[in-house]
Formats: sequence, C-alpha cells, structure tokens
Amino acid sequence: MGYSGARGGLEAILAAEDLVRRARDHAPAPWAPNEQITARFRLAVDRVMGEAGLYHADTSAAALRQAEGDPLEAAHLVRAHRSTLPRLAVSEPIDPDEMVVLRRIVPAFREPDGPQLLGRTTDYTGRLLEQPAGPPPRRSHTPATPPERTERTETQRRPGRFLDLLRKLDLVVDHRRVDDPEPFDITRKPARPPAERSAALASMARAETGALVALWYRSILGPDGDIHEVTLGEVRHGRLPLRVRHPHTGNPVRVGEFRATEAEAIEDLDGADEDRSRFDVGYGLCFGHNERKAIAMANLDVANRRFGRTGPLEQLLLLTTDGLDSAGFLEHLKLPHYVTFRSMVERKQAMRAAAEAGPRVAEPAGQECR
Repeated sequence: MGYSGARGGLEAILAAEDLVRRARDHAPAPWAPNEQITARFRLAVDRVMGEAGLYHADTSAAALRQAEGDPLEAAHLVRAHRSTLPRLAVSEPIDPDEMVVLRRIVPAFREPDGPQLLGRTTDYTGRLLEQPAGPPPRRSHTPATPPERTERTETQRRPGRFLDLLRKLDLVVDHRRVDDPEPFDITRKPARPPAERSAALASMARAETGALVALWYRSILGPDGDIHEVTLGEVRHGRLPLRVRHPHTGNPVRVGEFRATEAEAIEDLDGADEDRSRFDVGYGLCFGHNERKAIAMANLDVANRRFGRTGPLEQLLLLTTDGLDSAGFLEHLKLPHYVTFRSMVERKQAMRAAAEAGPRVAEPAGQECR
C-alpha cells in the first residue's frame, strides 16, 4: 500500500487535538470523576476492562471519559497503557467453583442444584425509556421482603453446577485433560489457525463484544453450512480470588479478587461421527459483568470445536474479532492515500486508452522487422 507523507499538517493535527481536549475538559456539564463513571456506567467499564485485558476499573473509567464514551477507543487506550506496565507475577490457576455468585441463572433446568439468583438485571423489565427531570430521590434500604428471605448463605452463594448433574447422568462429552498444558499467551504471540483451545478462548475473552456476538449469530444462522442447535446451560456473575506465588516462600497468596462472568452452553450432537447419546458443552469466561460476551464465547467454543477445522469459523474467530485490529484497519482509511489512489486512476486510464486503441496488427509471418 502506498502512503503519502503530508507536509505542513502538524499544525492542523495539534489544533484538532486541542479542540477535542477543550470540548471534553471544559464542557458545560460537570466533570465526571472515575467513581461516578464506574457507578453509573458499570457495564461499559466492565466491557472496556475485558476488551483491553486489564482489570482495573479506575483506569477503564478514565479511558472511557477520555474517549468521550467510545468503548473501543477506550479499550485501545487501556491496552496501550497496559503495554507499559511491568509484569510482576503470573497469577495462579483458579477453580471457577470458588466463585462467590452474585447472579446465577440456569435456563436449561427448572430446579437446579442451588438457587436461581437473578441479581442485578433488567432482563425481565419492559424497555421503556425513563426521562427524569433530575436525580431520583434517595430510597431507604429497607428491603421489601423479610431479611431472612433475601440473605444468602455461603452454600447458596456457591451452588453446584448444572454441568455436574449432566456428568452424573453421563450425558456430556468430557473434554477435561489429564495433563495441564501451559495456556497460550495471546499478549506475547498472535494466535493463528490451527490453534489450541486456550488460544481461542483467550482471543474471545479479549474480543470486541459486538463482533463476537455477530460471529455467534452468523454461526447459528448457518450461512457456512454449520447448522447446530444450542441451549444455554448456566450463566454466573460473581467474585473470584486472585492468587500469586509469594516470592520468598513460594506458597500461593491471595492478593485480591476480581469479578467475572461465566457461561456454559449445551450443544445437541447430531453429526455422523459424533456421539449422539451425549451433549457437548462450551465454556466462556470474561472480565466483569458481560453476559453477552460470555454466552457468545460458550456457544462459539462448541461451534469452533465442531466446525472450526473444516470451515472459516476458526479463522474468523482468531483474526477478525479483535476490536483494535479491525477498527485500526478501518481508521487507517482516513489517513492520506494520495499515492495509492493516483496509481489506481492511472491504471484505469491506461486500460481505457488500450481499449480505445484496439488490438495491434500482427506482423506477417516470415517477415523481418527492419
């Protein structure tokens, strides 16, 4: 591709950047601190954390404010910031069963092991736009039901899995491995097909949410011939512990916790070479509260295992869902392309001139050109 170095444009670029800062930082609306952005736009902050691959709410809130509400630009800012941070330690593997559940739904089973915890959701309310004239009045924290009905015990906050029930009934294909391979680190090396499952899951965890949902929807509609039926087994949102190895003792030490969303999808196997007496199960896990991404991940995990090697799904999954890659290529179209387009115009003119001149008259055989 050809690019033209634009001379004399630095002054215009600096003026444009100054205009952005003045319009953003000196707007008539009050300044929004990180705490307010995190509290008011928690799902947007969680999405930025997931797509940037850095779990830090204040950093994501600051990036969201700087990006004027654009989650993809905010993720770009955070990922660039993350690249400057030292890697002090590698966290220990954690068992998702340690999650302290804040929200848990099991659409596939009416009475699962443990309670259904609806948590903080608008899934069951009408999409009616509220237009209050001012902030709502502060409500008292008196619960509508007696405290003994709303408080959850430790057992209820860590319920059993629906997948465990299917395993007891011998109804699922077990993909658990005896060995424990080192997970693929997509921050150090790009994932290319054919890829390990850990590479695909890591790519999806950091993918742009909308791109991942669109790819999942495409796989469900089946334009590539991969027709399959999915059922959502379980969705969880909660807090997980963060542990690292102590530099002196070598023992795992809990240094904090983080919120994550987890999903398990159930696939009805019906292929000629598949075990039709069992289900397949896909898995998704991502930072923060982002159920759309986790559900799309779980479904694509199964679809990639079934159809990724024979169709374009794995390539699309690994190479097209990263928001920074796709948006970066799109954004570069706004840069000067004078040389590229000029060469295209000259080729079109040359082809037209050749067509108007007509075919050349061939020289008679046996004659020499003098």
